[in-house]
Amino acid sequence: MTTERLSPPMRAGERETLRSFLDFHRATLAMKTEGLSDDDLRRQSSPPSTLSLLGLVRHMAEVERTWFRRVINGEDIPLVWSEEGDFQAAYDASKADGAEAFEAWQTEVAHARRIEEAAASLDVTGYQPRWGEHVSLRVVMLHLIHEYARHNGHADFLREAIDGTVGA
Repeated sequence: MTTERLSPPMRAGERETLRSFLDFHRATLAMKTEGLSDDDLRRQSSPPSTLSLLGLVRHMAEVERTWFRRVINGEDIPLVWSEEGDFQAAYDASKADGAEAFEAWQTEVAHARRIEEAAASLDVTGYQPRWGEHVSLRVVMLHLIHEYARHNGHADFLREAIDGTVGA
């Protein structure tokens, strides 16, 4: 299956622009992982770093879950891969199953989209306990764009080290 990645609009309202850029970055991560086996996805391509493409997918599932469900929606739910709230646990993909990780990520993206679409405006707020602050949906969407952009840069290097594939 080939991921469809649409370019964000050059002229649109704030919310549509944020939504489009976030979806663009989600699709970029999906593209970076296409056609790889679980062993490839688990490969730690830049020793001594333990970072892998599968670890990035698992991490982004946690990020989506935390910011949209826990912060904006106020859901009292644990992380996907750590009952203790250890955000680093998702990065350890050494024994992870690719299908499980992608299903969790896609589930969290679907929840995030529903929460964002149901919000009355970008000014809706939720409490981020790690920051000790109330944050707007606008800030959450910008933070997610930042997270994906940063990790998609990592994904570029990881994918190239696996099979030489470059470009996004």
